[in-house]
Amino acid sequence: MEYDPQELEERWRERWAETGRYEADPSDADSADHDSDEDPTFITVPYPYPSGGMHIGHARTYTVPDVYARYRRQQGDNVLFPIAWHVTGTPIIGAVERLKKGEEKQLSVLRDTYNVSEDTLTDLETPMGFARHFIEEHYKKGMQSLGLSIDWRREFTTNDERYSKFITWQYETLKDRGLLEKGLHPVKYCTDEEQPVTTHDLLEGEEAEFQEYTLVRFGHGDTVVPMATLRPETVRGVTNAYIDPDADYVYADVDGEQWFVSAAAAEKLQLQAHDVTVERRVSGAELAGERVMNPVTGDEVLVLPADFVDAENATGVVMSVPAHSPDDYVALQEAKADDERMREYGIDPADVDDIEPIPILSVEGYGEIPAKSAVEDAGVTSSDDPALEKATKDLYNKEFHAGRLFDEYGEFAGELVEDVRTRFRDAHRDEGAFGTMQEFSEEVVCRCGADVVVAEQDTWFLRYNDEAWKQKAHDVVSRMDAIPENTRGEYDHTIDWLNEWPCIRNYGLGTRLPWDDDFVIEPLSDSTIYMAYYTIAHRLQDVPVEELDRDFFDALFYGADAVEDPDEKALELRKEWNYWYPVTYRFSANDLISNHLTFYLFHHAELFDQSNWPEGIVIMGMGLLEGEKMSSSKGHVVLPGKAIEEYGADTVRFFLLNSAEPWQDYDWRAEQVESVRNQLERFWNRADEVINSDVPEAQPELEQEDRWLLSKLQHTVSDVTEAMEQSETRSASQAAFYNFEEDLRWYRRRTDLDRPAARWTLQHVLETRLRLLAPFIPFMTNELHERLTGTPAEDAPWPEPDESFESAAVEASEAQIERLTEDIKGIQQSLANADEDVPEADPDRIRLTVAADWKRDVFQTVAEVGGDQGAVMGKVMQDPDLRERGNEVNDVVQELIEFVRGRDDDEVSALADLDEYATYEAAADFLSREFDADIELALEGEDADATKQAIPLRPAIELEAE
Repeated sequence: MEYDPQELEERWRERWAETGRYEADPSDADSADHDSDEDPTFITVPYPYPSGGMHIGHARTYTVPDVYARYRRQQGDNVLFPIAWHVTGTPIIGAVERLKKGEEKQLSVLRDTYNVSEDTLTDLETPMGFARHFIEEHYKKGMQSLGLSIDWRREFTTNDERYSKFITWQYETLKDRGLLEKGLHPVKYCTDEEQPVTTHDLLEGEEAEFQEYTLVRFGHGDTVVPMATLRPETVRGVTNAYIDPDADYVYADVDGEQWFVSAAAAEKLQLQAHDVTVERRVSGAELAGERVMNPVTGDEVLVLPADFVDAENATGVVMSVPAHSPDDYVALQEAKADDERMREYGIDPADVDDIEPIPILSVEGYGEIPAKSAVEDAGVTSSDDPALEKATKDLYNKEFHAGRLFDEYGEFAGELVEDVRTRFRDAHRDEGAFGTMQEFSEEVVCRCGADVVVAEQDTWFLRYNDEAWKQKAHDVVSRMDAIPENTRGEYDHTIDWLNEWPCIRNYGLGTRLPWDDDFVIEPLSDSTIYMAYYTIAHRLQDVPVEELDRDFFDALFYGADAVEDPDEKALELRKEWNYWYPVTYRFSANDLISNHLTFYLFHHAELFDQSNWPEGIVIMGMGLLEGEKMSSSKGHVVLPGKAIEEYGADTVRFFLLNSAEPWQDYDWRAEQVESVRNQLERFWNRADEVINSDVPEAQPELEQEDRWLLSKLQHTVSDVTEAMEQSETRSASQAAFYNFEEDLRWYRRRTDLDRPAARWTLQHVLETRLRLLAPFIPFMTNELHERLTGTPAEDAPWPEPDESFESAAVEASEAQIERLTEDIKGIQQSLANADEDVPEADPDRIRLTVAADWKRDVFQTVAEVGGDQGAVMGKVMQDPDLRERGNEVNDVVQELIEFVRGRDDDEVSALADLDEYATYEAAADFLSREFDADIELALEGEDADATKQAIPLRPAIELEAE
């Protein structure tokens, strides 16, 4: 039967859909406890955000948990694997707006990357029209094509009215418990959308952090000229300032004072809770050449023009500390050398030449002027030298941890910078010399293309800084499975640093804030416990929306005693929720540990009892395409539909699962995918031959090679099961498919496949492997297993090792035959590579001399004592006969210790018990066929003269030609 994946897979998709194969219901709906025969397993994965189509990276994200779900079903579990659609927030709205404006980039992505036809584009001009297209035409079709075992009855979108009632319940509950608070808080703010945004809304700067700058309030007459710094203690070392003469600046009334700042800074300050009125706009040249007064020292410093100043960053005016900043030191030298530019702005070059660095601290390893030392040691000669950045970073770090302030710092003198920076800043802030401004650690850009700035808003935020709540979240981490284990610390780290989290937006799709419907709960904040909603989503459709109030959900999640008059329907749904919960494993991306996944732990810890806390999280890596990061906007993606059409779903699945462990990054390469397609077709063809062969019903008398293959099969079952328990899909699929193929290759070479016992063995092996591979390639395995047994592979139980087939002795014997075969081939190859023709390279006779019995005795001692040569020699020398052999024994011991190194004790023990002569004798016919030569066996010391070449398990090999 020819392998046609498209025809085969479509038949199984239709069959699964018609039978509702993956629709999961509690086995005992009357039980609120897990006391049915089946263990419930609840698998979840982040629901997709359909602001674009599904690509091959998404395919892996959803296929890995599907493999685990299928595995648990074969283990006898009742498995729930649901999916929903996340539409909360503004990305979809932004995509629609760009479409309606006719933006070419957006149109190109839709037409060229996601194949949206011209007559369909108008259907995408509403947010939910846009979302529905990508849900139905991309994600859902892609998931179904991949054969994902999803219970589709439970799907929902996050703006469904019933789901919004569920979110309303969550936020009312958190507010009542004091875990929601209103107040000023720094937020990421889109200057175009004019509302807060979160990580999921960003095009660039996803890793950006808030940085609190100290504003040093320099003065110019009655005008404040604030300059931002992260090193306020260096204020006594300021020698000059820099400004971009060509940028836009303003004089503005800021909280009743006149300030001089960049135009961009004025906008940021207004967003950061300052009262700002712009009075006059000027260029930066207005301040160039002027002197401003240091509020701490009272000294006046010159303002110099500089192209390197970024007016968009902080206040747009930069203070210079050339004694302690390599950047500033180099900039000052370049300013001194540029007389023409200085005169252009009315600055006397002599005044610039008089500027000298002012050291304010000492640090070991650097000279009196640390920045000068750093620049000279690094060989930096200009401001565009790449080495300057490292020199600056290294000095900053050393001064922070080891720098001690000079005497002029008074109460702070002699102390380490890291011990006094905060106290120094606060003291001068209290005196009015310093202020504060928030800025990002890197540029941040919204998905809409606009700049994102730091704003302070009167907003509602989740109190993730609450110590009691943090402790509960830590408790969840300590109890759950973290896969891989090295991610556990990342959750704890995130819990520790998380502070207040703004949880509302001004507009967008999603649930309105219950007590202020001018706001919408933002995407990360409404996706913390939706896993609980899956358990009853399909059954809530029968409950009128108006009945889904606070009491309804309290009764559902907390029981009859939680409310005065519990709703009977809520109590009935509670049984189903209790049956499925907690989530067994959540599969998610590594970059979500710092937000979504940790929020998930916080909210479960607070809202549910310990028995319903998450049991485990499996982290997923990212995908590359031909070595480069996938990008929908650049068209650098592969759509699952196209891949499945070309290769088949089983091939796509198997490549995605086999190319790396889930938490590792993987690389989709067409050439390698094609290779997997060919390998699966070969597997199909060989399986087809086995299925169509005449196999005896009862187990025949087995030969050694049959018993060897069946013994290896039991190890494979164990290895695959162990890997699956750890969600190691690559290790599991490698063991079940590629590794065992190596065993089969040897078996086919070793034995007569026409024997009834061989046919029986191959069929038994095939049946077991089909069950092992069922989670990975369900279409092919179901088809073949049903043809073989009458039952689809997914409906057959997961294999267990059969001890009756396990035999260390048989494996040791067969391994020795294989090793001998390779040794002979190695000798042949060496002879064939000789400069002149050597007839023995193609021998007529192969003489094998097996090591003498005394050498076997030595091997027994090595097996018993281990790899300690001294201990082995101490024991064997107690035998008078061996003692007489002296150095000869020592040589054999050395070789045998080298031989056993790296082998486990069971294998060494089995090899020590092996009758080596009988093993070769039984394999003589095979060896004769393999090398087309006569095989002659001899025992050293009896049938043949003693030879140093013969040691246990390494017979002396002689090739002879007529």
